[in-house]
Amino acid sequence: MRLNLFWKLGLSFFALLVGVLLAVDFYAARLLRSEFIRAGVEHLESLVRVAEAQPPRSGDAAALRAWTEWMAASGARVTLIAFDGRVLTDSHEDPAQMDNHAGRPEVRAALATGRGEAVRFSDTVHREMVNLAVRYAPTSLEQPVVLRAGIPLAEVQETLAHIRARLLGVSLVILLVAGAASLAVSRRFTRRVQHLKEFSQRVAAGDFRPLAAEREGDELEELARTLNDTAARLDATIRALTEERNQSAAILASMAEGVAVVGPDERVLFCNAAFCRAVEADAEGCRGRPLIEAARNPEIVDAARKTLATGANTRSEIGALRGRSFEIIAAPVELTLHGESAAAQRGVVLVLYDLSELRRLERVRRDFVANVSHEFKTPLTAIQGFAETLLGGALEDAANSRRFLEIIREHAARLGRLTDDLLKLSRIEAGKLEIELRPVALAEVIASCVDTTRLKADAKQLALEVDCPGNLPTVRGDSGLLREILQNLLDNAVQYTPAGGRITVRARAVNGGREVEVAVEDTGIGVPSAEQERIFERFYRVDAARSREAGGTGLGLSIARHLVEAHDGRIGVESEVGRGSRFIFTLPADA
Repeated sequence: MRLNLFWKLGLSFFALLVGVLLAVDFYAARLLRSEFIRAGVEHLESLVRVAEAQPPRSGDAAALRAWTEWMAASGARVTLIAFDGRVLTDSHEDPAQMDNHAGRPEVRAALATGRGEAVRFSDTVHREMVNLAVRYAPTSLEQPVVLRAGIPLAEVQETLAHIRARLLGVSLVILLVAGAASLAVSRRFTRRVQHLKEFSQRVAAGDFRPLAAEREGDELEELARTLNDTAARLDATIRALTEERNQSAAILASMAEGVAVVGPDERVLFCNAAFCRAVEADAEGCRGRPLIEAARNPEIVDAARKTLATGANTRSEIGALRGRSFEIIAAPVELTLHGESAAAQRGVVLVLYDLSELRRLERVRRDFVANVSHEFKTPLTAIQGFAETLLGGALEDAANSRRFLEIIREHAARLGRLTDDLLKLSRIEAGKLEIELRPVALAEVIASCVDTTRLKADAKQLALEVDCPGNLPTVRGDSGLLREILQNLLDNAVQYTPAGGRITVRARAVNGGREVEVAVEDTGIGVPSAEQERIFERFYRVDAARSREAGGTGLGLSIARHLVEAHDGRIGVESEVGRGSRFIFTLPADA
């Protein structure tokens, strides 16, 4: 059976107190008995001195008996014993009925040394007696005898029993009072220890509230104060570590690069969301699994294994991981794993850099350079060719020289438009385009652009219609830039709509009046669905030859997209080949 600290302390104090009281009772009884025996011996010595002072008058039996009875009047038993052990007379018994006393210890001592003492049980009177025997030689007797005086211990036993009874009562009272006090002290001590135990359990569970102060001035108070200080320091340390861990976790979670930590057994110990997205796995599915199962890419596994084997950084590029390009860097790291020895083991930190956007930008740059070169090459070639023709003698031909100069001017103008559009697009993408935001009535912008486009539409026999309600909400924007957006879309519609077609400009409020939608619809050649996503790219043309013939730069729709986005709007296209296109841009209404 398990006893708590209270019962251990209480029972220990109680047992100690009982032991002390029993020891006191035992030694007190022995001491009192010794004192009584000593007092009895002194009393017998006084009686012997009286006997020596008044010896018997004669040696006959009657005189000796009378003398012993006189001596016994003091309460003692008096016996005269001859040197051979015969009892000559006794104050309480008939000498004829008594045994030889030569073997009694006090008699032997008296015969040998002149004096003897003994405390023993008397077979004659059947009592425990204190006996004093001395060698006695009165003149009335012919030879020395042994005078033995004895007193019974019955009174001593009764007195001792009475004292022990009182001592027992006092001891019981002391036992009860002291036991109650010891239990109270034990209870208080146990409660304080229990509070310390509960405090330790709270600290182990993460509750670092301080223990209530005690003013006892003992070691437990010092222990409680020390535990409070330890808990406060532990709380501060854990808070700091938790904050650092949370910061590290937040940093790793928000990183665009994929990060994973791989143990010496090639199992994933940690990975952030970017790494999981890169390998198309969930976080729970990655952690704890072998790297080859989590990543499912041999190049990543080879980089990790090489670093584990050599302890050196490894850098490589993954050509295509789930359709994207990555650079992987593997660096060694020292890990101390739970349940392992204190010696650190080598692990690997894997970092995946997504190069897809960089490669796309490189591809766009190459395409842009190629497109710009191509766009510039055609007019420059024409200018150079006709200039050389003029210099070669055609300048003297008045009829052809003017036509050649008109061609040179036309291509130079095209170069100028192309340069202006490139500069404008560059300013827009660099965020240097100045936009003056103010309330703009789109109905006026639409009317202005339609009037500008009507001459071109009439020349191609195109029907140009406008569907714009009178209560159209105003938008907040730059009226000049908004005209440029709509004009680009209208020019594009005119350019790609065959003669006899129709162009319609529609405007309406959408989303409960919070936005205004403008659509330019045509019955032109349309845009294939596979190319609709690229229609707003620079220099992209659905029909390149026809666009160049019309003098387009291939940058109109790209500029329109950037201008719409600069106004916090959206632009898109809905088209079907052979049935026409519908270009839509939406702008926030002016609040």
